[in-house]
Amino acid sequence: MSNRVRVTIWNEFVHERLVPQVAAIYPQGIHATIAAALREALGDTVELRTATLDQPEHGLDPATLDATDVLLWWGHAAHDRVDDSVVERVQRRVWEGMGLIALHSAHNSKIFRRLMGTSCMLRWREAGERERLWVVDPSHPIAEGLTSEFFELRHTEMYGEFFDIPPPDEIIFISWFEGGEVFRSGCTFRRGKGKIFYFRPGHETFPIYHDPNVQRVLANGVGWAAPSGAAYFGKGRNIAEPLSPIESSHVVDPSLHKPK
Repeated sequence: MSNRVRVTIWNEFVHERLVPQVAAIYPQGIHATIAAALREALGDTVELRTATLDQPEHGLDPATLDATDVLLWWGHAAHDRVDDSVVERVQRRVWEGMGLIALHSAHNSKIFRRLMGTSCMLRWREAGERERLWVVDPSHPIAEGLTSEFFELRHTEMYGEFFDIPPPDEIIFISWFEGGEVFRSGCTFRRGKGKIFYFRPGHETFPIYHDPNVQRVLANGVGWAAPSGAAYFGKGRNIAEPLSPIESSHVVDPSLHKPK
């Protein structure tokens, strides 16, 4: 039996087909660039597949999701075109233990908003500003291998607080932008047995996913979000009889009452 982490990279694959500037940066799609980076970083420890919006069931049919340990999600222009039945299917898989890595504009995806239970909205500005991502939890596995207390992206889209999400379990990165805004750019959550990592960098008109530090974080995120823990999942069910009755014993060990 393979011990490889089974990873599916989902991308709506809209901008790359419609905007020449995006196609020049990601000629095979953002999903292909991320897949190549993960393959380079993780080698044969992962089994990679990609899926896109225009495929039947958006490429996320039950068999594919059942064979996915970690799902990466990139969306921006077509959140509303994702079928609700697929969203529900992904949500159930997260509850059962599948990891989810929500990238950049996936903050506004149906699946992320459903799992968070809030609007997940924020402030933004498309001005190509420099971003400095401070590592505020340097011992976290997702920060493994980063060699400085921060790393920078030369040109990015600004995301600013307030970011309407529930309090994260962990905050790993906080971003600062040239305009003065800050943002919780790397946050983790747990829903059911599933682990969720939101990672902010990734606007389509900048080569964010070619950046070595971003690629390192994504590879680390896959390792962190992979299923772990006990096989048990607490699905509600009526227990008519005890599963494993504990035999009672009324025999008292005499040695417990010997004077000392």
